[in-house]
Amino acid sequence: MKKNFPGITDNGHQIFQLPTATESITPFELHVPQAAIDDLRLRLSQIRWPDREIVNDWSQGVPLSAAKALVDYWMNNYDWRKFEAHLNRFPQFRTLIDGVGIHFIHARSPHPEALPILLTHGWPGSLVEFLGVIDRLTDPTKFGGSAKDAFHVVIPSIPGYGLSDKPTTLGWNPLRIARAWTVLMQEKLGYTQWVAQGGDWGSAITHALAGERPQGLLAAHVNLPLVVPTTYPDNPSAEEQAAIRDIEYYLNQMSGYADQMNTRPQTIGYALNDSPLALAMWMYEKFWEWTDNQGQPEDALTKDQMLDNISLYWFTGTGTSSARLYWEGVGSTIRNAGFFSASRATSDKITLPMGASIFPGETFHAPRAWAEAAWPDLFYWNEVDKGGHFAAFEQPEIFAKEMYKAFRSFRA
Repeated sequence: MKKNFPGITDNGHQIFQLPTATESITPFELHVPQAAIDDLRLRLSQIRWPDREIVNDWSQGVPLSAAKALVDYWMNNYDWRKFEAHLNRFPQFRTLIDGVGIHFIHARSPHPEALPILLTHGWPGSLVEFLGVIDRLTDPTKFGGSAKDAFHVVIPSIPGYGLSDKPTTLGWNPLRIARAWTVLMQEKLGYTQWVAQGGDWGSAITHALAGERPQGLLAAHVNLPLVVPTTYPDNPSAEEQAAIRDIEYYLNQMSGYADQMNTRPQTIGYALNDSPLALAMWMYEKFWEWTDNQGQPEDALTKDQMLDNISLYWFTGTGTSSARLYWEGVGSTIRNAGFFSASRATSDKITLPMGASIFPGETFHAPRAWAEAAWPDLFYWNEVDKGGHFAAFEQPEIFAKEMYKAFRSFRA
């Protein structure tokens, strides 16, 4: 049954409000008030555009022509209601965990022996990243696969992202989120055996979850292995040299967004919450920089896919709260060293069985030797030929097949 959640007025603007979460698991469907959609279109019609960049590429950021094209499509062609209907195809719920309302998709497979899998998104992604793989994972037989590879799929929204509540207290770092996911899988859903997967922040959370080794977690898989050693080898191999170059390039050329959110998420948050243009360009740039494309973000993801994700952030007002995860997760330990510093803050090994799929368009390509050093029980490692940082979003067929292959040995 669809539920409408009216907005409240803030200086005349409509703000979408989530229903209050309780300890119970409550069914949820998304329906943004029309007034909020109208408010978005009004804001898009009143943009004060900057002058054009003085280069002929993306090196200064999103080119003005690309920004105008995306906004024109958002205002005149994009259909939010189509996305809502697509999302609401899947069973969604909200429940209270550690004082925060957690939203999640729980799509059970028609195959009774399916293996439960927990999928965790990152930034600037959301649960939108995984919508294209749910059917493939829950019912592989519809795609020429085997029922033996089926999964029951659980996709929570990270606190402060999309349809989960925004934390109002400090401490919601990847470890705390991982512990909340354990409560979700064990206590709320009653799974006694399950596996986990993640990319970007989802990878950091999955690493934390694997380090905790909660009862019932059989194995974990990531598409961004955070396995950078605390000190680089004295005589690095060619593969290690390439990985070090990746890291140095990221820190020197790509980490400005992270430095800002690591240190001053509230300041950038004013722009992300007030201006749909600021929010869209903050994310659109990453869809260009981190996908496996031929020069344009649309080579990897459609405008509709990107705007589904951007609009979800906009309507839920989670641009600021999502940025705070950087302050909590990276900034709290190494304030301005970039995302990769999170993986270098500890030398602890993860003894849970760990696997990885390496996508060619990823920002960082970890050498297998580093993974073997960090994960003594490396059970799966595969390099695929297409896809980037947003693996499931960009290549749902490849991603699903990687999940089938990676976790076959953990089925009863």
